Amino acid sequence: MLRKKIQTIMGSALLLAIIACGGGGGGDGSILPPAEDPTCPSVLSSSSNKAQPLDNRQALQAPGVLVPETTVSKLADSGVRAHTNHLIYQGPGSTRGAGGPSGLTPIQLRTAYGIPPDLGEGAIAIVDAFHYPTALPDFNVFCNQFGLPTETSSDPLSSSNTVLQVVYASGTKPADDAGWSQEMALDIQWAHAMAPKAKIYLVEAASDLVSDLMAAVNVAKALPGVKQVSLSFGANESACNFVRYDPNLVQNGVTFFAASGDSSDDKLFPSLSKNAVSVGGTTLILDGSNNRVSENSWSKSGAGMSIFEPRPTFQNVVVNLVLRYRGGVDVAAVGDPATGVSVYDSFPSGGVSGWLVFGGTSVAAPVVAGISNAAGNTYSSSQAFNANLYAQIGTGNLYDVRHGTSGSHSAGNGWDFLSGVGAPNGLTGL
Repeated sequence: MLRKKIQTIMGSALLLAIIACGGGGGGDGSILPPAEDPTCPSVLSSSSNKAQPLDNRQALQAPGVLVPETTVSKLADSGVRAHTNHLIYQGPGSTRGAGGPSGLTPIQLRTAYGIPPDLGEGAIAIVDAFHYPTALPDFNVFCNQFGLPTETSSDPLSSSNTVLQVVYASGTKPADDAGWSQEMALDIQWAHAMAPKAKIYLVEAASDLVSDLMAAVNVAKALPGVKQVSLSFGANESACNFVRYDPNLVQNGVTFFAASGDSSDDKLFPSLSKNAVSVGGTTLILDGSNNRVSENSWSKSGAGMSIFEPRPTFQNVVVNLVLRYRGGVDVAAVGDPATGVSVYDSFPSGGVSGWLVFGGTSVAAPVVAGISNAAGNTYSSSQAFNANLYAQIGTGNLYDVRHGTSGSHSAGNGWDFLSGVGAPNGLTGL
């Protein structure tokens, strides 16, 4: 009786969301593309759960950390425009510009997570907004620095490229954007670092509107050989985004990985979609041999229970924690800027360019996507991936992140909102 009552409540909430959003999908299961509506139900009108702050600028601040403007979530953008989830570390030990890499290197992270070199198959698609004009040469600088395969073609748009190809989702080159270019540099370089034999597609959406980004997702998931799609952007969750765009995150044989956010208690779409793998951030400490000494949940990592998305079946095993709604995250990887990764970006943003140290859950998402590709497994969907992931609880196949707090959440034994099932520990769990 109680179970039936809960299902009725969840069904009514979904029906109300569909009505409020002006309908749902087409008769063939496709999503209709209504114009973005700022009046959609969002955290502004919710009283059913703790609403997140809509302007996260203050929450992102930390000593030694530069917050890119594109990572700031603005009130007027709520549910309509997405932001990046990367931060730049400029504290002790970091270099800036031409000083060479000073963050974690590919071999360090592969060693820490137990990932063999020279793996990867098929392709990984990265979806971001706007245009990154120096994507190809910057990618090759990174690859040459760390002994990774380079793209030999001088044309980033050529479909014959075997290592990196840029795709304009709308068919037309988007406007240049230096902040989003930082995000793209991070995403393509670190997905490649984890799975160097997989082709990387950089799919550039026309803008940071959620509608444009999700249109780019439709392009990305259909590209030849794609097995993983990495989504480091996020928008404050709204009922309409789940109703309209959850089906966009479905493609047979493709898994979607989404960053959980860089301020405590972030509740973002697409990270909290039932059709995405929500990826949180950690603080990763290594010894002199690059072995993992400790890995704790990062104090700024986004996490929490969705206000709108009903609990997917793969979270039935943690129903006592998530209750009726989707909880995030599912898995975690390095995200703390103070233990961040090396990235090369020559396109200046606010006078910042060259070798930089990046953190944020924008690191974790492409890293986990790359490790999943390196593992060589193919899942029918993100939900199937998560079902397998949650079956690993307590097995040791993932590193159980047991310490750390972010906002109202704390890590602990087994699954928790901050680290999910855990962090990579070899290839078995992914």
